[in-house]
Parts: sequence; structure tokens; C-alpha cells
Amino acid sequence: MFLKALKQKLKLKSGRKHLKQLFSKPLDKGSGGKGIMSIGCIVDLDKFDDTNLFYQFVEEFSLRPNSVKIIGYKEFYDKNSPYSTPVFSDKDLGWNGKIENSYALEFMSREYDLLVNYYTDDNLLLQLMTLNSKARIRVGFNDIDNNLNDLILNTPISNFGLFKKELKKYLKIFKEID
Repeated sequence: MFLKALKQKLKLKSGRKHLKQLFSKPLDKGSGGKGIMSIGCIVDLDKFDDTNLFYQFVEEFSLRPNSVKIIGYKEFYDKNSPYSTPVFSDKDLGWNGKIENSYALEFMSREYDLLVNYYTDDNLLLQLMTLNSKARIRVGFNDIDNNLNDLILNTPISNFGLFKKELKKYLKIFKEID
């Protein structure tokens, strides 16, 4: 028990050190030009659990049905419980800030035109997911580190409709959508 707690504490320290290194490097913007064709969503399921709302982006931005990928974070989760969304948790933190979860690795291997960081807590795993994902445009809330996002929206996490409306407004201003 004591060794497990010590191991987890050392992993957290190693993860924070890796996070600082990632902040010092430029973010991987992926390849591609203008326009939104694929969206990745990193969602804190402890604060917002209705991930089906993110599929509204398909209709809102005239995307292909499979162009929205969602991954959820839960502080604790039971691997035997069925979740409609792929989930990762604090248990998936490995050494040197590596995330040891097949869903997370698949999510980070893809390139996105838009990455939606739908969380408001300064959580190590959520920040590592954001920094390791390849995206041209990153959108999130003003409650977290401003270096994580290109576009910061000042909306409550509970009001997805307002978030979607503001996001659409700014993507039109940036000429990413029509």
C-alpha cells in the first residue's frame, strides 16, 4: 500500500516535469489548411457527462458523421462499467508523463482541425492529453492555463449551447467555416 502510493506520487512528479517540458516547446499544429473537417473533444466527465451533445458539431459545421472523436476523463472509473464514451483516468498515468490507455493513445494519434478542451480544472492528465494531441486550432475555457488553447471562451461549462454558439461565431470570424 505504501509503495503504491509512493509510486503514484513519483509518477505525478515525473508527469508535471514532462508537462513543463511540453509547455516550453511549440505545440504540434498538425498539417492542413483552412476549414474544419475533423473535431476532437477532450471532456471532463466528472463535471459534464452528456457527451452526445458534441455530436451536434456534425450538423452545426456540416461534417461527415464520423468526423467527431470524443474521449472522456474520470478521476476514478471502473473498467468493468459500460461507458458510451472512451474513458481514461488518473490510473492511466505512466512514467515521464506517458498516458497508458489504448483509447487515449488512439485519440492522440489522429490529427484534428479543431480540438475542444471541455474542462475547467488544471488537471495533469487533461493537460497532457491536450498537449500531446495534434490540432490546428485548440479551444477551451478561461479557467485553465491560457497556453493550452488558441481560442479561449468565457462560458460556463454547464451551458453547452452557449459554448457552441460562441465557438461558431469565432470560427466564422476566423473564416474556418461558412
